Amino acid sequence: MPGIGGGLEKPAGNFVEQPPCCTAAAMNAYFTPAKAAQVRNMRIMDAAHPGAIDEAAEILRAGGLVAFPTETVYGLGADACNPLAVARIFEVKRRPEFDPIIVHVAHPAAAAEYGDVAGELARQLVERFWPGPLTLVVRKTERVPSIVTAGLNTVAIRMPAHPAALALIRTAGRAVAAPSANLFGYVSPTEAAHVAEQLGREVDLILDGGRCAVGIESTVLSLAGPAPQILRAGGVTKEEIEQVIGRVEFGTAAPAAPESPGQLKRHYATRTPLSIEEEEAVRADHRPGEKVGLLAFAAPPDPTKYAAVEVLSGSGNLREAAANLFAALRRLDSLGLDRLVARPVPARGLGLAIMDRLRRCAAGSCQEDQRDQDGRYVAGL
Repeated sequence: MPGIGGGLEKPAGNFVEQPPCCTAAAMNAYFTPAKAAQVRNMRIMDAAHPGAIDEAAEILRAGGLVAFPTETVYGLGADACNPLAVARIFEVKRRPEFDPIIVHVAHPAAAAEYGDVAGELARQLVERFWPGPLTLVVRKTERVPSIVTAGLNTVAIRMPAHPAALALIRTAGRAVAAPSANLFGYVSPTEAAHVAEQLGREVDLILDGGRCAVGIESTVLSLAGPAPQILRAGGVTKEEIEQVIGRVEFGTAAPAAPESPGQLKRHYATRTPLSIEEEEAVRADHRPGEKVGLLAFAAPPDPTKYAAVEVLSGSGNLREAAANLFAALRRLDSLGLDRLVARPVPARGLGLAIMDRLRRCAAGSCQEDQRDQDGRYVAGL
């Protein structure tokens, strides 16, 4: 893509009441035609439009919030060194303050202002994967407010690989703290419209940079302990990391106190109950009149038995499946179905990240033992 000076090439593709908490009932009440009408006049600017980056940067410098595209998902950004601006992220997302936020920089050299990236492992990883979907957890500097790190002595840092994100950070002249631009616990946004649907005019400006190419969040790798650990699977695979620094292990899947974003057991949830099932289990589980949506890695042998089907990759490509995951979940979730079933994907490479998101989504949805006496699922997250 061309740089900002020559214009961005667009890839394919002030208060709105929020729900009091991220329960399924609250989110179902929130996503109504009336709410959709409220957000039609919100401020969305094409990131390639002349002056869009400058305006967004000025909002950040003034302590405002800007939703912006990255290669992974859309982020909800604030000046990383402005505690009051960062506090507004937690307020708008309904995000618990014990969940750390990633600091985004526009150049590898800038990372040293916020964390200890001087070690050899960090140098090798930065050289190979930045800009790109790899977040490093390292010891933080005094410059980082505790609200960004949830009081931890470590900070999560990455350099995104989207021209609009990099231009925004450079023009603002400061690092940007940004989680995904959605209500906490819900499916992450991969298009500007997804941000508008959930956050409305709570955001001062939404930069539209098209559909996110990677489509799932960054891999989070901790270098703060005695050995490197993957805290969250994401857009860079375990195998790719090991090619650079040798063997790495996965950390605790759902620690009591998160060390990085994306570690909570319940996350990335749909409003519609979702479960992960093999094909045989799906066939045995249908109930008369039940409207079931299917999320499949490849085309199912009998799609007509489902009310709706989303295929993540017609060619069986895990990278394509990852890029399509959140958008496919959103489409199924918008149809008013009784429940969703997801087929497992191969547990290798990016398939590990996809399955991580699906398991956390299922944990945030109703499970098999949450049916009423008529066999219907009880709403809840």
